[in-house]
This record gives sequence, structure tokens and C-alpha cells, in this order.
Amino acid sequence: MKTAILVDGGYYRKLAKHYAGEKTPLERAAELESYCRKHLRNRDVFTIDEKKQRHYQYSDLYRIFYYDCEPVAKKVYHPLLKTSIDFSKQPTFKWMNDFLVCLKEKRKFALRLGFLAAEEAFYTLDNSILKKFFRKEISVDDITEKDFFVTIRQKGVDMKIGLDIASLAYKKQVDQIVLIAGDSDFVPAAKLARREGIDFILDPMGKTVNSNLFEHIDGLRSNYKSLQKEECETEE
Repeated sequence: MKTAILVDGGYYRKLAKHYAGEKTPLERAAELESYCRKHLRNRDVFTIDEKKQRHYQYSDLYRIFYYDCEPVAKKVYHPLLKTSIDFSKQPTFKWMNDFLVCLKEKRKFALRLGFLAAEEAFYTLDNSILKKFFRKEISVDDITEKDFFVTIRQKGVDMKIGLDIASLAYKKQVDQIVLIAGDSDFVPAAKLARREGIDFILDPMGKTVNSNLFEHIDGLRSNYKSLQKEECETEE
């Protein structure tokens, strides 16, 4: 069986940081590769040796497609600090650039980059802080810089994922597609792949799956516990 693995980069980075904490670009890239390759083990096909140990059959990797956006070098006004923050001078800017370089150097990786709508970027308060403010549990003086986060919309990423799923399915380049994501926007692409005879597996990394998406996949498999340094996986 030949398998293509598609990764929603923003989704993966957010949850990997949640499960495994901060890492260097090199470490995060190595972690991602290891995480993806766990999906190559066929849990349904194995042999048992004399010691009653299981030896699983592994699928062939066609390619790992990674979808993300390059960081923006833009100044965004911060309402609390009353000044503009230069993103090109932030540590996250260099980290993201270095991370993408690490992925480009890896064998069997293909980067599909969209872009960030930098002109629409803005700082906003965390939702939990807003609730406390309007319940009058805190005042303006209690709000700090860490209570804000920047909102920047991705553009082109979801479209590239959908197009690649369609291309892989129509050209019969793979037998199986593993999608690491949690967005129900991929329902049409998943349905198309299944109609073309592709085994479609979703990895939401432990998060709840929208019923619209769950209905149109062939299996649900998450390896997120491996990010917590536990050698266990879940599958449905």
C-alpha cells in the first residue's frame, strides 16, 4: 500500500506545542517526521514470531505534504502598548523561517505554502479576559500585554490541501491518504477520494471531530500520545 500524508501545519504546530512544549525548529521538524511515519504501520496486517511478538507490515510512503504559511514581516499596532510591533524582529519570525528550511531539507517532504493576510492582522483580547471584563471581574488596569494575541488569517492553505487530495485520487498515485487536520472544510475532498477508491484516514490529534467530517472518512487514528512521550496510540 502506498500512502500520502497531508499535514495542516498550523494545526499540527499548535497541538504539538500543547502536548510536547516548545522545541527548536530542528527538533520540531524531526518530531513531525517521526509523527507522520507512525501512520505507515498497518495495524491490521502483522505476523507473530516464536516469542509471540507482533511484527507489523508497513506501507510505502509516497510523500509527506506540509501546508503552512511563511511568517509575515509587518508592523501591527498593539492597543495596550500604544505602539506598533515589528513582527520581523520577533523570535517567532526567525523560528518559523528556520523550521520551514528544516522541512525543505527532509527527504519525501513537499511544502505547499499559502500566505498570511498581513494587511488584515490585528491584536485582540483573549476570550476569557473579555468575559471577565464584561462581568466586571477585572478592570482595564488589570489587563496585561500577555492577555492579547494577534489574529492573522491564512489564505490558500485549505485550497491547496483540497486540490492535492483530488489530484492524488484522480491520478491513482496512492492507495491511502492520511490527513492530519481537524477542519470540516475538507469534507468534499474526502468524499471525492473515497469515491475514487482511496482509503481515507483522519488524524485530529486527539481533538473532537466534526460529525460532518467523521461521516466521510474510512478511519480515525491519532498518535498524539506519542508526543507526550508515551508509546501508545488510539484508533477507531
